[in-house]
Amino acid sequence: MTTRKEHRKDEINDPFDSLKQPFLRFLRVESSGGILLIVATIAALIVANSGWANYYESFWKQDFTVGAETFNLTKPIILWINDGLMAIFFFLVGLEIKRELLAGELSSPKKAALPIIAAIGGMVVPAGLFFLFNRGGQGMEGWGIPMATDIAFSLGVLSLLGKRVPLALKVFLVAFAIVDDIGAILVIAIFYSAQIHWSLLFIALGLLAVLFIFNAINIRFLPFYMVIGWVIWYLFLKAGIHPTIAGVLIAFAIPANRKIRLKDFTFRMNRNLEDFCVEPCEDSMTLNHKQLASIDNMQSQIDKVQSPLQQLEHNLHGFVTYIVMPLFAFANAGVVLTGVGLSSFETLTLSISGSLIFGKIIGILLFSYITVKMGISALPDNIKWSHILGAGMLGGIGFTMSLFISNLAYDSIILINQAKLGILIGSLVAAVLGFVYLKIILKREQ
Repeated sequence: MTTRKEHRKDEINDPFDSLKQPFLRFLRVESSGGILLIVATIAALIVANSGWANYYESFWKQDFTVGAETFNLTKPIILWINDGLMAIFFFLVGLEIKRELLAGELSSPKKAALPIIAAIGGMVVPAGLFFLFNRGGQGMEGWGIPMATDIAFSLGVLSLLGKRVPLALKVFLVAFAIVDDIGAILVIAIFYSAQIHWSLLFIALGLLAVLFIFNAINIRFLPFYMVIGWVIWYLFLKAGIHPTIAGVLIAFAIPANRKIRLKDFTFRMNRNLEDFCVEPCEDSMTLNHKQLASIDNMQSQIDKVQSPLQQLEHNLHGFVTYIVMPLFAFANAGVVLTGVGLSSFETLTLSISGSLIFGKIIGILLFSYITVKMGISALPDNIKWSHILGAGMLGGIGFTMSLFISNLAYDSIILINQAKLGILIGSLVAAVLGFVYLKIILKREQ
C-alpha cells in the first residue's frame, strides 16, 4: 500500500511539475475569465434593453480627460476602454505570442505546424463564407469580424467539461487561438487603421527601436519600457494606426531572458535558507542582521530567475482577465434588440453568425486534416479527429476580438448593432455545439 507521505514525495519529485503548473494556472485564470465575460455580456444586454438604456448609452459617450493643463488627452469613456485599456490586453497577447514563439507550442516548426495551419484555415474560410453569405449586402467591410477566436470564452466552455478533456486538446486550442490573434492583429493594422500620419509613425518606430536596443544590451528595468511604451501608444493613436497595435509591438521588445540558471538559483536559495535558519531555529520576535541579509539575497535571486516578460505576463493576467475584458464586454455588448433597422434576420447578422459557426468548423478541421495527411505535422498524443472537430466548434466563439473589429469596421450604429448581434448569436451557438458535442464524445471515450 502506498502511503500519503510517498504520494507527497512523488508529487515533489515530479520532473514535469514545474513545466505543467504555469500552464495549468494559465488555464484556470482564462477559464474563470470566460465565465466572467458571460456574466458581463448578459448584464450589458439586460441594461441596454431596460429603462436604464439611455443612461447606459450616454455614460460611455461622456468625455474623460487624462493629464494636466500643459498636456492632456480627452476622449469618450468608450474610447478609453477600446483604445486604452484594450492596448493593455493586446500587450498581454503580444507577451503570450513571444513566449510561445520562444519556448512554447510555436517554438519549433513541427510543434507549430498544426495549430498555425489550423488557425489559418479558421481565418480564411470564415472570411470567405462572409463574402459568400453577404454578397451584395451592406457591411462588406466587416469581413474580418468572423476571423477571430476568443481564447477566454473557448477555454471557459472547455473547463465546464472537467478533467475528461485531454490536456493536449487544451494546448492545441490555446496555440491556434494565439495564432488566430496574430492574424487578427495583422488585419487590424493593415485594413482597419485610419489615414496614416507618417512623421508621427516614424517617431514612434524610432522609440520602438530604442526599446529593442535596450533589450539587446540587457537593460531589464521595466519602468523604462513602460514610460516609452505609453509614448509610443500615444504616437500610434495620433498617427492613425490603431494604438492597440502598439501594445503588441512593445511586448516584443520586453526582455525574455533570465539572468541566472535554474541550477544556480536552487543552489543559492538553499544556501541562503541555511544561513537564514541555523539549527536549532529559534522563532524570535525580530530577525537578526544575518537573516535580513539572507532575505535580501533571496529576493535578488528571485528577481534574476524570472524574466521581465514572464514577470509582466504573470502580473497582468489577473488585471486583464478580471477587469479589462469584462469591462470591454459590458461597454460593447449592449445590443439594443428592438428598434429601427435592427432585426434578427438581417443579412449582415446571419452572415457573421453563419461564418463564425460553419467557417471555423470547416476551416480548422479541413486545414488540420490536410497538414496531417501531407506529413507536415501529426496529431498530438491522445487527440483524435473528433477532438479537433470539437475544437473547431469552440473556435467559432469570436466575441472579444470580433466585437473589437466590428467597432473599427463600421460607423453606422445600425450596422454595429447587427454585427454585434451576429457575433453574440454565432458565439452562443458555437459554444453550445462545442460543449454538447465534446461532452458526448468524451463520455463515450470514458
